[in-house]
This record gives sequence, C-alpha cells and structure tokens, in this order.
Amino acid sequence: MSTATDFKTLLDNIKIDNAGQISKRYGRITKALNQYFYNLDSKTANSLQVGSYGRFTGIRGISDLDMLYFLPATAWPRFRDRQSYLLQVVKTEIKKTFKNTDIRGDGQVVVVKFKNQEVEVVPVFSNEDGTFTYPDTHDGGSWKVCNPRAEMSSFRALNDDRKGHLRRLSKMIRAWKARHEVEISGFLIDTLCYNFFSNLTEYDDKSFKSYDQLSLDFFTFLENEGDRVFYYAPGSRSKVSVKKSFNKVAKLTKEYCEEALSATSENSRNLAWKKVFGRPFPNYTTKALSNVNVSEQFIEDQYEMNLYGHVSIECE
Repeated sequence: MSTATDFKTLLDNIKIDNAGQISKRYGRITKALNQYFYNLDSKTANSLQVGSYGRFTGIRGISDLDMLYFLPATAWPRFRDRQSYLLQVVKTEIKKTFKNTDIRGDGQVVVVKFKNQEVEVVPVFSNEDGTFTYPDTHDGGSWKVCNPRAEMSSFRALNDDRKGHLRRLSKMIRAWKARHEVEISGFLIDTLCYNFFSNLTEYDDKSFKSYDQLSLDFFTFLENEGDRVFYYAPGSRSKVSVKKSFNKVAKLTKEYCEEALSATSENSRNLAWKKVFGRPFPNYTTKALSNVNVSEQFIEDQYEMNLYGHVSIECE
C-alpha cells in the first residue's frame, strides 16, 4: 500500500468506535443534573463536552471523558463556602440515574466510573468573561477558574488553518503514547501538537502521502524540546504539567521514523512504522483492522520484532 493509504488506515483503525455510547452517557448525566438544578428534562442543555473528546482528538479505547455542568447562578449562595457539599449533591443526583455504578467525589470533580471508561463531571459557575469557576475541595475548599472554551476555540482555529492536520497528528501521537506507554496527558499531547504547527505552514497544502515526513518532523521537534516542567495551553495560557520526561522516547521514535523513511522494502517500512505507532499501523498486505484496541498489549508491542532473524528487546 502507499504511504497515504497506510496513514489513512492507521487513523481509521484508531478512530472512536463507541461515540453513540459516549453520547448517551453524557446525555443521561446531563439530564439527571438538569432535573435537579433546573427542573428540566434536557439531555444537552447546560453541559459542555471538554477534554480530548471535546477537542475531537480522542481515539479508540478512550478511557477518560470530561464534561462541565453549568450551575444556575442562583445556586451560588448555597454552595459558596461548601465545595465538598456541592460535589456530594452532584454525586447524589447522578447516582439516582446510575444506581449500580461507582460514583465518587475527587477533589475538583465527580467521577462516574463505567466498566470501560470514566466520566469526570465538573460543576461550574459561568463568568461574564467566558471563563468558569469550579470547586476545589483541597485544603479546606476554594474556587478556581478555567477557560476550556478558549482552549477549544484556539485548537479548532489552528486545525482549520492547517487543513485538519493538527487533529490527525494529535490522534496519531495518542497511538504512539499507547505503543510506548509514555506518561503524558492528552492535554499535553494536544498542546505539543499545537505548538508544533503554530508557525509551521509547509504542510498546509500537503496530503496523507506526506505523513511519513510529518511524523519524523514532529518527533524531531519533540526531541529538541528538552526537559520542561510545564507548557502553556493554547487559548487559556493555563499551565499543563509534564509528568515525566519524554525526551528519550522521542529520540528513539525519531530513529524509528528515519528507519521507516530509508527502508528499501514495503514490508520493512511498515514494520518500522509499527515500532512507532504499534498494532494500529497496517501490515504491508492488510487493509484495516476491524477490532484494534490500542490499549491492549500485543507481543509485537512488547518487543521490537524483525521477521528476518534479528530481535532486540527495549527495556526501560
């Protein structure tokens, strides 16, 4: 297959395949809270999908979902000095709908834990400047401010300017994260991809057939980032923490990209790309994998395998 077909197949293999289930869960949670706070049966009003799902950068097997729930301004006096109580009320109302589901308050959110994913519900008050005020139960309780709409707006605008390459790269890097078990948040992935494309226009008129060079360019960029404690998020300029240095794995991955680009056969090329992106990247004879789970562990994802006789094992 061609480079363009291979990368299209990769993206097809990692696309979210349970959007209906996710939408239903968001809707039921929203309805439960609307019935309590607004006496309203709507499954969509007063909530906002945020996180990778809201930025359209999530991939198959997405396990963490995030949503904001907009509280009525009239509820402020009731909860102003009672952050823990607010989370308890939200938890109680959601529990009425999901009676057999594990639901708990966790610092700033209410976590609804399903078998295959968790939904983090953040109750917020809307501010006139477009930001939101949310509770923090740590250290006796306080209120903090977030601006996810600005983050999503900035990300969407640059994605449009870059002809969709930004979102696609963010999804590919999530496959890389799963393949190499990199300790990096989805928000940091999106921030890094945003920074990579912020002043890079050379791919604006390019297609999928350039995604091999795009991959090499990104991991070269990532290696050159060095070790930093945090980055500023697009739009909001909030701090996005770096959990663990990704410099070493970025350098290794760049070498895999170079190996793929210099490969002399289609088979060896695809084997090299599978070192980068794991099982979702197609074999040179296959079309698409109908049931790929990028979070599963496979033998070729645990060891670097070359079918022509050489096996090397990467150990951390």
